[in-house]
Amino acid sequence: MSTSPERLKCLIIGSGPAGYSAAIYAARADLKPVMITGPLPGGQLTQTTEVDNYPGYPNGRTGPDMMEDLMAQAMRFGTDVRNGWVTKVDFSGPVHKVWVDEKTEIHADTVLICTGANAKWLGLPNETRLRDIGGGVTACAVCDGFFYKGQTVALVGAGDSACEEATYLAKLCPKVYMLVRKDEFRASKAMVHRVENTPNIEVLFNTEVTDVLGKDIVEGIAIVNNKTKTASKLDVTGLFLAIGHTPATAVFKDWLDMDAQGYLKHTPDRTVTKVPGVFVAGDCADHVYRQAVTSAGSGCMAALDAERWLALEGKH
Repeated sequence: MSTSPERLKCLIIGSGPAGYSAAIYAARADLKPVMITGPLPGGQLTQTTEVDNYPGYPNGRTGPDMMEDLMAQAMRFGTDVRNGWVTKVDFSGPVHKVWVDEKTEIHADTVLICTGANAKWLGLPNETRLRDIGGGVTACAVCDGFFYKGQTVALVGAGDSACEEATYLAKLCPKVYMLVRKDEFRASKAMVHRVENTPNIEVLFNTEVTDVLGKDIVEGIAIVNNKTKTASKLDVTGLFLAIGHTPATAVFKDWLDMDAQGYLKHTPDRTVTKVPGVFVAGDCADHVYRQAVTSAGSGCMAALDAERWLALEGKH
């Protein structure tokens, strides 16, 4: 029995909207893609309840159901979807080497990296529980803010993204509490001014969440002032976390350029990296938009870039 590494034309790492979109286009181009799903098959959307802002679903769709739809579409065109986790890569040669689950070696002419990013959480038990049941804890105001129209909500964060999400929520909600752990923002002056000039945002400095209250939905949050040690409660029905994301890119750090946060760098308006034949798409390379639809679009771009690169190299 041969022990030679499997040789592929197209390997897709990651199984979120970017990965499945890339798979659909790659499969239709007869690249015979193989997808390695990663530790969270389906990506972040599998931790989301209702998705109402993805085109083509007029009545909305749950995140897990939508990812099942995307997987079925990719498989219909011949994508080989495999559960596993890429634990090592070697991009030093013309053929890209990838190891799955520390043991299975795969060689690929092109690699499409769609590994996504993970939102940072506070780590409170009730926060995790309510997040997982769709009970009012979320890390995306743009995705879920609509569901809290007319309600009082709280947002945790101090950077530019937090300020942007707070002002977004303030257009929908009569009251937004913005909880900042330190005594100052980390955001740019322009973003701070936007918050300060929005009358229905109340900023609470030196404030941390100690518990999320409610059995099935958020009914309030327990907070403490970390200077005075004064504990209190806020009556809110939604808790938004805007304390950052961690791109799932550590395995590529010795081979690809990335910014200080770990987001993969690519040629502007393309998905091309500094390594020929390696392309990036989705949240692992996008710290600005982080939406399912933008991830899917970049997955399409990565597949088209890979197809064209293979044609130029005479491999397709």
